[in-house]
Amino acid sequence: MENILAFLKTDTFLIIHIIALCILFIGMVILVWKLCSINKKYKKFLEKLGNGQNIEEDLETYMYRIERVEKQNMDIRNLIETIENTMENCIQKIGIVRYNAFKDTGSDLSFALALLDEKNNGVVLNGIYSREMSNIYAKPVENGKSKYTLSEEEEQAIQLAIENTSIYRI
Repeated sequence: MENILAFLKTDTFLIIHIIALCILFIGMVILVWKLCSINKKYKKFLEKLGNGQNIEEDLETYMYRIERVEKQNMDIRNLIETIENTMENCIQKIGIVRYNAFKDTGSDLSFALALLDEKNNGVVLNGIYSREMSNIYAKPVENGKSKYTLSEEEEQAIQLAIENTSIYRI
């Protein structure tokens, strides 16, 4: 152990350390020079690949655009979901039955019209026409039924609306 401590205190050890540091410094300079050379070649390669423009900048621009489009798509999805939830309460099903309310009129001028949402809630309108007068009655509909007494034509109109698979946009 004393031999090692004595060797560490000699000038030979100091010279060896200086030589090692010089070799390491020269090696570091060579590595930095090679790294700069490779970096220049890489930039030239990217410019050739990008037809005179730096492809790295183009890639960054495209990535920014993609992120913007993804955000817009998420906003659009949220808006569509909101609209779909709102559409449940809009009139989507329509059923109409024309009929002759009185024997003295010549054609089917009276009608029953059911206007329902996705959950079969809405209203049924009954327009009764005669030569002397014309009346329209409205009755609320919940789950395809009404708490008011319905005529045969009103029930038919509700049933037609429920069975109707076409969606009307009003």
